[in-house]
Amino acid sequence: MWAASCLASCCAACACDACRTVVSGISRRSARIAYCGLFALSLILSWILREVAAPLMEKLPWINHFHKTPDREWFETDAVLRVSLGNFMFFTILSVSMVGVKTQRDPRDAVHHGGWMMKIICWFILVILMFFVPNEIISFYESVSKFGAGLFLLVQVVLLLDFVHGWNDKWVGYDEQFWYVALLVVSLVCYLATFGFSGLLFHWFTPSGHDCGLNTFFIVMTLILVVLFAIVALHPAVGGSILPASVISLYCMYLCYSGLASEPRDYECNGLHNHAKAISTGSLTLGLVTTVLSVVYSAVRAGSSTTLLSPPSSPRAGAGKPLLPMDKVDEHEEQGKNKPVSYSYAFFHIIFSLASMYSAMLLTGWSTSVGESGKLVDVGWPSVLVRVITGWVTAGLYIWSLLAPILFPEREF
Repeated sequence: MWAASCLASCCAACACDACRTVVSGISRRSARIAYCGLFALSLILSWILREVAAPLMEKLPWINHFHKTPDREWFETDAVLRVSLGNFMFFTILSVSMVGVKTQRDPRDAVHHGGWMMKIICWFILVILMFFVPNEIISFYESVSKFGAGLFLLVQVVLLLDFVHGWNDKWVGYDEQFWYVALLVVSLVCYLATFGFSGLLFHWFTPSGHDCGLNTFFIVMTLILVVLFAIVALHPAVGGSILPASVISLYCMYLCYSGLASEPRDYECNGLHNHAKAISTGSLTLGLVTTVLSVVYSAVRAGSSTTLLSPPSSPRAGAGKPLLPMDKVDEHEEQGKNKPVSYSYAFFHIIFSLASMYSAMLLTGWSTSVGESGKLVDVGWPSVLVRVITGWVTAGLYIWSLLAPILFPEREF
């Protein structure tokens, strides 16, 4: 017993030392990576509690105060929402506290980049406290999260449009034959992938012998939008490029697939259940990892976006920068200078707040679970509608980005 106690103490001490070492290694250059790591940790914690916390939560009287105990799926959803709420509160508090930061001389700049041990402790306390709040607050947060998640999807679309237009402008700006050929090749590959993908969708989601008119409508509508993209982009009055049109086409087809794949597994028009009768733990893990990477990329890309986040006084405003730029700052030259911040800290944290809502909706099937779908990541009819509508919104915003300069020539876009 004494040996076990000593071993536990040694393990705890080693863990604390390891945490202090990691935290002390976080600098200005790696702060955004650290925020992403903390966000990814919250998603992993949500998934773990979603699988194991239900039996414990059933015994908590301030949570399970019903006359009849709800189903296990209710407690799984509740656990995810409570972790998400703690994460949302953490990043929202940071966002509010960072409003108005213009220069690195502002004391809040040091708070944004440092104090990581205190931040992790505060995050941990907030998540724990959320398991003591009344169910009514969680229910309200669940309703608000649907709108927050939709807003995050809109941010994703705006970032994608900004990326593809920037990609096209960069290659065209080289004004060399090699880059024009590369642009054409990439466009052709994207279109081949788009139409090949559509063929697979017809094969998987419109099986013969079943009335699958809704799935057929979704796929055909997406194909119509793909053709419309090319027509508008290549119209002489627009003078657009085929590269953005092809990339957006592929993305819209992917969203269509993502929506159809989110249909309940017992739906007769969802052909995926014919290929995999049971969803294994490995596929669940892969789904979670994909979700984590997607959400973290979107949040970090937003934090690096010069068009969305850089304040006018920033030296990076209007200049293309890579994802997670590593600034090399000469401390001797910067002493005494009033250097402006490179992006909006407040908006950066708001992106993570919205991403917290979005991830909660993914892990809970947009807070609905239908039979076996309750055990899957991002499965259910709400997920289907959200994905399909997101594809249509993407199409609308892309076409607007092409037509707006013509309809309103006096404005800058």
